[in-house]
Amino acid sequence: MIPPRTAMLLRPHEGGAAIGNNLVAFGRLLRRAGLPLGPAELLAGAAALEAIEIGDKAQVHAALRATMVHKHEHFFLFDHAFSLFWRDPEASAHAAAMALMDGMKEQPKPSPASRRMAEAMQGDRPNPPKPPEQPPEDRVDMTFTVSERERLQTMDFEAMSAAELNAAKKEIRKLVLPLDARPTRRFRPDHAGPYTDLRATIREGLRTGGEIMDISRRRRVVRPPPLVALCDISGSMARYAQILVHFLHAVANDRDRVHTFLFGTRLTNVTRQLKHRDAEVAFEMVAHAVPDWSGGTRIGESLEGFNKAWSRRVLGQGAVVLLITDGLDREGAKGLAEATDRLRKSCRRLIWLNPLLRYAGFQPKSQGIRAMLPHVDEFRPVHNLASLRDLVSVLSDPRAGQRGNAA
Repeated sequence: MIPPRTAMLLRPHEGGAAIGNNLVAFGRLLRRAGLPLGPAELLAGAAALEAIEIGDKAQVHAALRATMVHKHEHFFLFDHAFSLFWRDPEASAHAAAMALMDGMKEQPKPSPASRRMAEAMQGDRPNPPKPPEQPPEDRVDMTFTVSERERLQTMDFEAMSAAELNAAKKEIRKLVLPLDARPTRRFRPDHAGPYTDLRATIREGLRTGGEIMDISRRRRVVRPPPLVALCDISGSMARYAQILVHFLHAVANDRDRVHTFLFGTRLTNVTRQLKHRDAEVAFEMVAHAVPDWSGGTRIGESLEGFNKAWSRRVLGQGAVVLLITDGLDREGAKGLAEATDRLRKSCRRLIWLNPLLRYAGFQPKSQGIRAMLPHVDEFRPVHNLASLRDLVSVLSDPRAGQRGNAA
């Protein structure tokens, strides 16, 4: 039941319709910006405005934020939208003129929230008219041609345009990585389990005066192993690392126990940054945390640092390691074979993903590749969407988990 005063506030034809109309328009702006907002939040916001001093902007901000935002990660976006909208409810009408006036000035790179809010403020513009359709006699038969989506699957990441990269990132967000589950040392109660739980049976018997009425049983807990990704972000890997970090972000938000490390001349743990649900905010946090993007490469030194500082923390319970690099080390092969061998002995599977395998005539000629290749379980390409889909299918196959020679 909607309170009468709340319904009056949201009713567009009443005398105090300005607040109600602005509140509804503000809710539409938040939805276009990506906030999960529905009629319940609008009604709660209208009810909150009845209990405060409507002329105090700070009280209005606090009331609407408390009733319309449910996650801490959305606070910054809400604050940005509130400061823009309630300063000028018709700001969308002036956004184009302001963009023209500021176009000749050198502006700093906008934050993800600012860029998203600018797109949301322009959401009310009418769609451009569609061009007239060609007459039937001028239409081209595309029955036997390759569709745009199929072409995108096999296109090299390095050859993609900006629009094609954005389309590829959308496809990557749909990938699911169900690693094959492995048995752990833990057990859980299960009346149909294969193991007898003697301790639980005796404990239940104490409740009936020592008489055992039933046999308690248990089953071993089965869960996917941890996934650890070591991604090269040096200059030779810059274009591939850009889109592979999108893949790692999608994986980190789809499952638990995913640890991501980026390395160029030094090793950086970005696991916490990639756990953020908002992709743009996560990548901005990664950019601030990584000081050596598109620089040199010290693969051996980075792997050695991982083995000393992180392997015991993240490589337990049969972890799977994805080593993403082209193997071109500026230090040659110094310590690279030893570090790779130790990494392989610390995990259940070590999979090396190398974009250089996209070449049909690939030969392991560099010192770094020759030093690493004997110590990995699998050697796979990673240069397009098809290769990523193949990786997902391989990791999800329990038969592919045994140790073997490098491909």
